[in-house]
Amino acid sequence: MSSSLPIETDRLTLRRYVDTDYDDLLKLQSNPDVARYLLYDARTPEQVKEALVGRLADIPMDRDGQALSLAVIQRETGQHVGEVTLFMNSVEHRTGELGYVFHPEFTGRGFATEAAVELLRLGFEQLGMHRIIARLDARNDGSANLLKRLGLRQEAHFVRNEYLKGEWTDELVFALLKDEWDKRS
Repeated sequence: MSSSLPIETDRLTLRRYVDTDYDDLLKLQSNPDVARYLLYDARTPEQVKEALVGRLADIPMDRDGQALSLAVIQRETGQHVGEVTLFMNSVEHRTGELGYVFHPEFTGRGFATEAAVELLRLGFEQLGMHRIIARLDARNDGSANLLKRLGLRQEAHFVRNEYLKGEWTDELVFALLKDEWDKRS
């Protein structure tokens, strides 16, 4: 997996986290606006330190439950604009899950789309995944629109299926198959 990293796009570098990314990760994960639709609340400095340790490991992506989280850096400025994550849901069934989170001040510029395309490419073309899904809070219209732009189709709308942050929330599930990716590329 390391051999394919970092990934360079026209405007971004997707790379493994390093120790010096702590302040950027803290700024991202401690922001209540960022955590609004995530499974976790805004994180404390100690929780962010733990999260960074997990991101520093070289994950082979050869077992269920593993995740590869990459820092997304704007090449022109060197700024950390967010992160993208690819989860290995099932090696046997060759399924993965896409996740992403970006600093609010960098939304609306296409960075999430640019970075997520590269993670889909990694999943399908390098890891041999058959299917990649994305799950999100149904109120997160921006995220749903991003997934549609990426070519994922909505497969499910689960009504009040998760109790998060003191309330029942709906969940949307989007998916893309390898042959659909091939047609899209």
